[in-house]
Amino acid sequence: MSTPVVVVGIGADGWDGLSPRARRAVMDADVLRGSARQLALVPDDVPAERVPWPSPMAPALAGLPGAHPGRRVVVLASGDPMLSGVGTSLVRLHGAGAVEVLPHPSSVTLACARLGWAVEDTPVVSVVGRPVELVAPHATPGRRLLVLGSDGGTPAEVARLLADRGYGASRLTALARLGGSAERQVTGTAAGWPHADTDPLVVTAVEVAADPGTVPLPTVPGLPDDAYAHDGQLTKRDVRAVTLARLAPLPGQLLWDVGAGAGSIGVEWMRVHPSCRAVAVESSVERAGRVAANAARLGVPGLHVVEGRAPAALAGLPGPDAVFVGGGLTTDGLLEACWAALRPGGRLVANAVTVEGEAVLAAWRARVGGGLTRLSVAHAVPVGGFSGWRPAMPVTIWTVTR
Repeated sequence: MSTPVVVVGIGADGWDGLSPRARRAVMDADVLRGSARQLALVPDDVPAERVPWPSPMAPALAGLPGAHPGRRVVVLASGDPMLSGVGTSLVRLHGAGAVEVLPHPSSVTLACARLGWAVEDTPVVSVVGRPVELVAPHATPGRRLLVLGSDGGTPAEVARLLADRGYGASRLTALARLGGSAERQVTGTAAGWPHADTDPLVVTAVEVAADPGTVPLPTVPGLPDDAYAHDGQLTKRDVRAVTLARLAPLPGQLLWDVGAGAGSIGVEWMRVHPSCRAVAVESSVERAGRVAANAARLGVPGLHVVEGRAPAALAGLPGPDAVFVGGGLTTDGLLEACWAALRPGGRLVANAVTVEGEAVLAAWRARVGGGLTRLSVAHAVPVGGFSGWRPAMPVTIWTVTR
């Protein structure tokens, strides 16, 4: 784009809410792009040609540089264009130098102003075109959060999710058409939410409260084993916590969970931070389906499940920042493929419970270094009228940095 596209944020208050600078940009435009609703907010005496977005919208955003040659283009966006908005998409596609953004107060800012919540203390979860299960990791007692949705059904979806997970006592407030003359609020509890649908321009505010008996699930590794559906192929809680500590999840990084079983390592890697990503590789069709179900239920529906047997199933996957190998250590070429794919500075952690698996790890340690740890865990169980220790199989953990 030789001439930057100007992106103007506009709220439910329409033309009256625009700054003088934003109004001048719209008045000087040759072409206005936006949704039919946004274009209708501009007065009739503005002379620009009005071109609504097609559906799907993505190709039009990508082709915007050549769509209106030699003409001044203004894109209308809801609220702050850089908060889950079209401004973000245009900058990603064409670069920051090709886009000038004139923001309006966002729906998040307006919602916090109405509720008396501090913006910096209020997590925002966007489920615009994304699964509502993303709300789940944020649902902990006493927390406040805002949920941005695609339509008026979002408050009801959030209410159902919270009630299903033991947070039916949570208070929900749906704030619609913020900043406009038709602004309104409706409130209720998640368990008793009475509104199947609300205005499409809605933000859902949640004050999380647990029902009696609900056990909150933290975002730190080591969830209870019964948080997962599994067939016994599960990295148990204590070993899992130690394994994740060695994998060292960092925001934005990618994990390969090879031989995923129930998917617990990948799930808990992603629960550490919303930007953490994971690929779970599992050869069993049944287990692969279970991994996906566990991920959705525990709030990380974006976990990518690859059904297939490693190392062949690893071909073509994006390079990982960390790799966990929970099984199949004796498979020819498996560790070689994982080690070769690992980014510089990446971590590889492999667990073994058999003598043969330990031998493989010892050989690799001699070859590339790293450390070996043997972890033994025992649990107290009834012995007559007393208690005794029942040991689990010891686990050998190899940790190495590339």
